[in-house]
Amino acid sequence: QVQVVESGGGLVETGGSLRLSCVASGSIFSTMGWHRQAPGKQRELVAIISRDSITNYAASVKGRFAISRVVANNTVYLQMNILKPEDTAVYYCSAQNVIRTYWGQGTQVTVSS
Repeated sequence: QVQVVESGGGLVETGGSLRLSCVASGSIFSTMGWHRQAPGKQRELVAIISRDSITNYAASVKGRFAISRVVANNTVYLQMNILKPEDTAVYYCSAQNVIRTYWGQGTQVTVSS
C-alpha cells in the first residue's frame, strides 16, 4: 500500500522561509515533487526531482525554492525562501512509480502580507 505524507506547512510573513517534507512508502518511485493549488485556481507544478537529482522548477519559484531528495528513504524536501503572498496555497507532494502518480493529502502554506 502506497502512502504519501507531507509535513511542514504553516503561516509565515512575506520574505520568510519554510521547509516542507514528504515521505512516500510502499513502492519504488522515479520522480517525486511538489505541486500547489491556490483557492479558485488549478493545481500547478512547483518543482520535481528525479532519482538522479535532475530538477525542474516553475518559473515563479526559480531562485527562491529548492527541491532535494533522499532516494534511500523516499523523502523529498522543498526549501522555500523569500516567500510571497502569492505563494499561499495547499502544497501537495507527488510520488510516481511505473504504474501511476500518488498524492499526499496536502499541507497549507499561508504567507501574510
